[in-house]
Amino acid sequence: MSDYLNENPDVIDVDELPSRKEDSNELFENFGSKEAIERKKLLLKIDHSPKSQVLHDIELLDKLLLLNNTPDLISDTESLPSENDSDTNEFQIRGSEDSNITDEYADEPADPVDVQEIYDLTAHICDPEHPLTLGQLSIVNMPDIEVHDDGNPNHLAQIVIRITPTITHCSLATLIGLGIRVRLERALPPRFRITILVKKGTHNSEQQVNKQLNDKERVAAACENEQLLGVVSKMLQTCK
Repeated sequence: MSDYLNENPDVIDVDELPSRKEDSNELFENFGSKEAIERKKLLLKIDHSPKSQVLHDIELLDKLLLLNNTPDLISDTESLPSENDSDTNEFQIRGSEDSNITDEYADEPADPVDVQEIYDLTAHICDPEHPLTLGQLSIVNMPDIEVHDDGNPNHLAQIVIRITPTITHCSLATLIGLGIRVRLERALPPRFRITILVKKGTHNSEQQVNKQLNDKERVAAACENEQLLGVVSKMLQTCK
């Protein structure tokens, strides 16, 4: 593709792409007293990094200072097992610990996939024509992504992505949609049902492209074409 079909598209800088912001409240919620939190915020202003070694050191110090009561010391003889202790008791203790671990994971809240995650998976796909990503070219946009997922691994989930071609007669819309589908199917569990559409009014052959992108037989045949799959693989090389 020596000649670009659209030589001057609007380009968004990579640093300006939508991303998940770190919540400062979550960063400090387990850091102890109000005074301790204020100290850490001051340190962050100096170091500008939540991974600062100084920050982690002061966190350890705060945890030690929170120990109001010194634990009672016992003698070495008291801490040693008695002669009557058997291996059976040891196994019973270990079994109880394993059961607690299992219960802990069972009580974990559901972790549904959201729009930001789907955007992150697709926005860094490289455009087959330009040396830019789908996010930079605004082919993939967060408002045009729908995710219906309750986080339950036993339930089906649905994703709908509407892409915006750079020009209304773009001949690469089908290839771009195929790249998005391959990316999501490789990254997500099989319980996700993926629908890829051209955003209404952005392509002259909207209905035809939509039919091609969501026809299982056509998609399967395209993925078996080594030459086409090679192009898709190159598109996915820029994915994070």
